[in-house]
Amino acid sequence: MPPKTLIFIPTYNERENAPRMCEEIQKLGIAADVLICDDNSPDGTGKVLEDICPHYPFLSIHHRTGKLGIGSAHLDGITWAYEKGYERLVTMDCDFTHSPTDIPKMIGALDGYDVIVGSRFLEDESLPGWSPVRKLMTGFGHFLTQSLLGIRQDASGAFRVYDLTRIPPELFKLVTAKGYAFFFESLFILSCNKFKINEIPIVLPSRSSGASKMSLREIWRGVARLFLVSALSIIQPRRFILPRQT
Repeated sequence: MPPKTLIFIPTYNERENAPRMCEEIQKLGIAADVLICDDNSPDGTGKVLEDICPHYPFLSIHHRTGKLGIGSAHLDGITWAYEKGYERLVTMDCDFTHSPTDIPKMIGALDGYDVIVGSRFLEDESLPGWSPVRKLMTGFGHFLTQSLLGIRQDASGAFRVYDLTRIPPELFKLVTAKGYAFFFESLFILSCNKFKINEIPIVLPSRSSGASKMSLREIWRGVARLFLVSALSIIQPRRFILPRQT
């Protein structure tokens, strides 16, 4: 019997993408459930999801009161997965920058590892349609996570697969970032606790519709958090380690 698998997708103003994402996942024919967490999207994404939910038996919807942060959404999804007894968790975006057709490849790569990361930096031409400025900023962010945290993988991406049978839920309680910093902070903590992380190449095109949620303010918050985590890893390294490993 295959491991019980959950695909987690956070949404905010994705009314055009969310129904198509459910349709594309259904076409994959994989044994997996889907949890979509909507942060009370002003464009009515939550209502659209409720309308289509009866057509997708594998789909569950979690409504939150507002835009509470992409990191906190992922922490809610991770908690839900543990509570419902899922063994594998796939996390991805809803804007089709993460292709649902890559999900089986991501899951297949998990064998022997605790976490699989979809990487934008393993192959050339992995960012079609991106502006030179956006490519430069993304590359610089990758350089910083490598230099300050020692993470060689793509630490800021959301397309991941976790083996929840090998990672204890207590590990994610060490992650305190509520915004985009969740991604590099969680991967850093996984690395500090010696979990086996692998990455596979993905292509990340521009959004199919809608606008990016990453504001300049969020970027600066992420950079500040990156330097904070780096400093704390030197001053208070034990705060990133599970008690069983101290």
